[in-house]
Amino acid sequence: MRINKFLAELGVGSRRAIDKMIEEKRIKVNGVLAESGIKVDKSDKISVNGKLLEFEKKQKVYFMLNKPKRVLSTAKDERGRKTVVDLIDTKERIFPIGRLDYDTEGLLLLTNDGEIFNKVIHPRTEVYKTYLVEARGNINMTTLNKLKRGIMLDDKMTLPAKAKILLADERHTVLHFAIKEGRNRQVRRMFELVGHPVINLKRIMLGELNLEGLEVGEYRPLTKKEINYLYSL
Repeated sequence: MRINKFLAELGVGSRRAIDKMIEEKRIKVNGVLAESGIKVDKSDKISVNGKLLEFEKKQKVYFMLNKPKRVLSTAKDERGRKTVVDLIDTKERIFPIGRLDYDTEGLLLLTNDGEIFNKVIHPRTEVYKTYLVEARGNINMTTLNKLKRGIMLDDKMTLPAKAKILLADERHTVLHFAIKEGRNRQVRRMFELVGHPVINLKRIMLGELNLEGLEVGEYRPLTKKEINYLYSL
């Protein structure tokens, strides 16, 4: 099995994260630095950051967190800042699926199942991430339609989005805004480019999953139905 898939199934991280670790020369196979794409199995001695991996099958776990603001969407921070993993009480080594900005709150999934990662984050799966956005100023329909069609961001058009205004006055506009992508600070940057900077941002849905019953900072295991939904993507 390709090393990124093999290690993802062991819960080391997503395939993308493992590829990055290989680039950073943090993984060895049988004492030799790993190369991207090599095939491995349980007979190989694989070390990550100098620590030899054990191949006992890990229990797969899946959590939904209502992420608070000022918490990092990463498994570990070198500067010792609080991360989303710090908020989950589990003995398994988990990682977040995708990211939410430091000052953005809302729905975030965490797991040790590397296969789920690509199913959720890749645009081809058409999983819409729905946000509750409060933006400065009154957003008119011309601007709203521009956001929905897509705008140029980092020399590339954003994919079509969904939007529904809930409240609008001269001071601010509150709306639901759904995108399929996950570019860095995408929602904030899109609204800033059209002249309506984001005041508050919260992700409230990921596909069919929602935050119902979860207060900010709380988490829960996913139900079997929710896990099956993610695998069906």
